[in-house]
Amino acid sequence: MTHDVSLDSPLTLRSGLTLPNRLLKSALSEGLAAPDGSPGTRLETLYRRWGGGGYGLTVTGNVMVDGRQRGEPGNVVVEDERHLSALSRLAEGYHEKGGPIWVQLNHPGRQANQRVSRNRPVAPSAIAARVPGAAKPVALTDAEIREIIARFGRSAALVEAAGFDGVQIHGAHGYLVTQFLSPRSNRRDDAWGGDAERRRAFVLEVLRTIRTAVSPGFSVGIKLNSADFQRGGFTEDESRDVVRALVAEGVDLIEISGGSYEAPAMMGVMAESTRAREAYFLDYARTVRAVAEGVPIAVTGGFRTRAAMDQALTDDDCDIIGLGRPACVTPDAPRALLERGVAHLDVPPIRMGARAVLGRLTDLRPLDSAVNLQWHADQLHRIASGQEPDPAHPWWRTLATMLTTGPTALRPKRN
Repeated sequence: MTHDVSLDSPLTLRSGLTLPNRLLKSALSEGLAAPDGSPGTRLETLYRRWGGGGYGLTVTGNVMVDGRQRGEPGNVVVEDERHLSALSRLAEGYHEKGGPIWVQLNHPGRQANQRVSRNRPVAPSAIAARVPGAAKPVALTDAEIREIIARFGRSAALVEAAGFDGVQIHGAHGYLVTQFLSPRSNRRDDAWGGDAERRRAFVLEVLRTIRTAVSPGFSVGIKLNSADFQRGGFTEDESRDVVRALVAEGVDLIEISGGSYEAPAMMGVMAESTRAREAYFLDYARTVRAVAEGVPIAVTGGFRTRAAMDQALTDDDCDIIGLGRPACVTPDAPRALLERGVAHLDVPPIRMGARAVLGRLTDLRPLDSAVNLQWHADQLHRIASGQEPDPAHPWWRTLATMLTTGPTALRPKRN
C-alpha cells in the first residue's frame, strides 16, 4: 500500500505541533558546552546554521539531567535555572529561521565518563559494559531511581520555560533507559526489574513525570532501540511491547535506532549489505506501524538518497526521515534535497588506512567507529566556529588529534 506523502508534506503531532516537512535533524553529540554544562556562543552559532537549513524538526544533542553523571566532555546540563538564559538564547537563535526544536534529555547510567563526572557511574545493576575502560557501576536504590525520574521532569519543565518546543527521551544506545530495558544490564527483582513489564517501568515513569511537568501543547518523544543486538538482550518483540505502552501513555513521536557501545549498530558497524540498504532500522520500523496506532515513526541511520527517502514514506514504512551524519557535512540538507534538487547527500566513508597491515593486528571496526565519530564532531566544531564543513579532511588528521589528547579520546562517544 502506497501513500501520497512526500518529504515536504507537513505533519501534525498529537500535541498539536505541526512539523513543516518530514526531515528530522537527529540528535548529534556536539561536545561544545562549557565545563559547567552551559551552552555557549559556539552552540548558538551551530544551531543558527541548522535553523536556516529547513528541517521539519531538530533535536539537540545529548543533554544531561544530572551534572554529576555526564556521558562525555562538552555535554549541556539542564538540572536547575542556572543556564536558563543561555538556553533561551539557543532556542531563540534557532527559531529566527528554523521551525520546531526539541532537546534530547538523557542520563548515561553506566556509560557515564568518570573523568568528566568525577563520580562513579550508576546503573540498574552493578554490571559494567563490555567496552574498554568501562567502570563497574553502583546499583541504584529505589529512592535514587525515583530521584532520577524526577530530574527528567524538572529538566523538561526548564526546557519548556526556555522556549523549546519539546523534548526527546534518550531510550537508545546503551544509556540508562536502555539499561533498565535490557535483561543483560538489569538484573533487579523489584519494581524496576525481574521481567519485561517491570524493566519498562522506568521509561514509562519518566514519560509520565515529564507529561505532568509540562503543558499539554509541549511535545514529548523518545529515541528507542529496535534491539540491542546482543544474545540475551533487549529484543525486537520487547521493543514493540514498549512502543505499545508508550503510545498508551501519550508519546508524540518515536524515533527508531538500535545498538549500544557493546554492539554499536548505531555507529554503522554492520555488514556492507545492510549499509547498502541505506535505512538500517527500516525493517523493524515496518513492524511497529501496527502497534504505534498512528503515532509517527521516525527512522534514523543510513539514509543518503532522495529516492530511498521518498520510497520509505510512500510505502508507509515510516513518517519521518532522520538525518545525523549528513547534517555534519551538509548543514542545510533539507534545502539541498527540497530546493536545490540534490539526489544524494554525500557523507565521506571514514575508515582507517593501512588495513592490510593493521587488520592483522586488531579488529579495526571499533577504531573505525571512534575515528568516524570524531571526524564528524570535527565538522560540527568547524560550523560552530563560523567555518564551512571540510569533507576532504583526512582521517589520519583526526586520528592524530585524538592520540594527542590521550587514550580516552578513543573511547566511543555517542553520535
